[in-house]
Amino acid sequence: MEDPFVKFNAWWKSASLNSPLKQKNAVCISTLDRNGYPSGRFVDLKAVTDLGFVFCTCLNSAKGEQINENAKVALTLWWDHVGYQVRVLGVAQPIGEHEAITYWKARSKAAQLTTLAFEQSKPLADEAALQTRMDCVAKQYRHSEVPKPSTWGGYRIKPHSIEFLTFRESRLHLRELYTLEESVWNKSLLQP
Repeated sequence: MEDPFVKFNAWWKSASLNSPLKQKNAVCISTLDRNGYPSGRFVDLKAVTDLGFVFCTCLNSAKGEQINENAKVALTLWWDHVGYQVRVLGVAQPIGEHEAITYWKARSKAAQLTTLAFEQSKPLADEAALQTRMDCVAKQYRHSEVPKPSTWGGYRIKPHSIEFLTFRESRLHLRELYTLEESVWNKSLLQP
């Protein structure tokens, strides 16, 4: 049986080649808020191994707080230009500090400064405050490295199901569902 992680990485590589997308690694992460409403937003997928799907974020953001309350999440992506959709259901677990530092150092300085300057998802008094806060932090770290804040890290989604959909103009889409049962991935097909 084909390993779903190998399949995902092959699709990811294929979708990235000559991609028209500006954000080639964008995936939608869906969580549940305190009232049970789903909340989706796009994040940058960092890595996929047999341990799971990794993304980074502010741990005290709305998504971080929602994951802390209910770690069950969904990851969805759609590569329109190649006709692939992937849906993942699983449990988000924090990555280790060493791994978070590695991802932090790989970010652009502008992304690091933005993270340091703002508290993601928190209310903002007025739009002018954005530039003022950014200018202040940029000046402070103009000639030095930007330290990773303790509130920034990442999560690894350990999936219990991964669905691959191959889009077909005929609408007879191929849907392949991999479900983890007792540490073994089982494959089944779903009707379009």
